[in-house]
Amino acid sequence: MPTLAARMDRLGTETAFDVLAKANKLAAGGADMINLGIGQPDFPTPPHIVEAAAKALKDGHHGYTAANGIPALRQAVSADLARRHGVEVDPDRVVVVPGGKVTMFFAMLMFGEPGAEIIYPDPGFPIYRSSIEFSGATAVPLPLREENGFAFSAEELLSLITPRTRLIIVNSPANPTGGVTPVEEMDKLAAGLANHPDVAILSDEIYSCMLYGGRQHRSILQYPHLADRAIMLDGWSKTYAMTGWRLGYAVWPESLVEKATRLAINDHSCVNAAAQFAGIAALEGPQDAALDMVAAFDERRQATVVALNGLPGVRCVDPGGAFYAFPNISGTGLDARTLQDRLLNEAHVAAIAGTSFGVHGEGYLRISYANSKENILRAIDRIGSVLAG
Repeated sequence: MPTLAARMDRLGTETAFDVLAKANKLAAGGADMINLGIGQPDFPTPPHIVEAAAKALKDGHHGYTAANGIPALRQAVSADLARRHGVEVDPDRVVVVPGGKVTMFFAMLMFGEPGAEIIYPDPGFPIYRSSIEFSGATAVPLPLREENGFAFSAEELLSLITPRTRLIIVNSPANPTGGVTPVEEMDKLAAGLANHPDVAILSDEIYSCMLYGGRQHRSILQYPHLADRAIMLDGWSKTYAMTGWRLGYAVWPESLVEKATRLAINDHSCVNAAAQFAGIAALEGPQDAALDMVAAFDERRQATVVALNGLPGVRCVDPGGAFYAFPNISGTGLDARTLQDRLLNEAHVAAIAGTSFGVHGEGYLRISYANSKENILRAIDRIGSVLAG
């Protein structure tokens, strides 16, 4: 056996893919599986986006592109940010990458090393902690609490900053909780960071187009005094049902663009050319399909919350964004992993234990309502049968 670098033992995973593999195996064996585990829209990519990629291939766009993305795509991103957030972003600050995780890894490689600390949300997307620990930095969890609707507390986040803090990560709307941090808390955080000029911030805004019940999103880009240390992550996967296209981007501080681009050259050269043309069509073309998808998610969200709150030992706060509910299952007497496994094997329902998203996820279950309303309600009925038995 070859000798591996010690950091390989620090690399985590994303349990949703493990559960998906088990669910698919059960389905292949004939089980009537309902998947409420995987975090991807159950809608197809809108046809005009697919057609733009096909046209790009027919037009001969088969080669390498600029490592940071073709100029027309970066300009389209800049225009979209102006429309959605009211900010002017130089297209040269946009670095297009194959999905959101690449930006996370790049940020950890830039700021993480032994002796450094990086603050991340818990419960949170598991790749945050995995990539922090892989870098050698110390991962410092920021608890997200049910009583706050799983929004972070700016005061608590700022209290975790030490002289060793290099980077903080925020995510709103959030995976796995669906929590949306109020604008006032973002304002408090931005104001407080003025006292910590050496701390960078990575704002994961991949679900920023998926908001419900009148919630509002405040982008980190809307705070000019943070422009020299704020990294904003976004992309096409969720908004346009393009998870398999592997297309994302980040807006980097001007001083870090060259470093992010150099990492891209070392890591993947460039993003698939046809996918980049599809990205232009998504941003510049009709938005009807994306808006219809969010409306469908909202209807499912409301039905999901009502049904979950009708289960014995379960309570569920109203998620304000994304397409996840994060019910509290502590009243069932089962820990999260046990319930996850029982639902998979006994009820043929795939859901994800809250502990897959951090230590503060114990007592919770992640339910993705990126499935039909009919299937969601059937699945929750099956969950009720397991809990009643």
